[in-house]
Amino acid sequence: MAMPQEQLREYLVNAFPDAVIQIKELAGDNDHYVATVTSRAFIGKTRIEQHKMVYDALDGHMGTRLHALSLKTKVPSEE
Repeated sequence: MAMPQEQLREYLVNAFPDAVIQIKELAGDNDHYVATVTSRAFIGKTRIEQHKMVYDALDGHMGTRLHALSLKTKVPSEE
């Protein structure tokens, strides 16, 4: 069973309410995505810690309902 893009976005918004989230479906199968998540929650975290935070937000669905996620995390630039 695949994960619709809207559900993926919902998991991310719930975990990172301040985030700017961009998601693109790669294969048209609700199973392969590329996502960019920009959030202040990542301040002071290593890239590995940031990615773990995102995977944790997916509530165990990475590798089950969600097969592939190319992930980019960012801290918002201060302007």
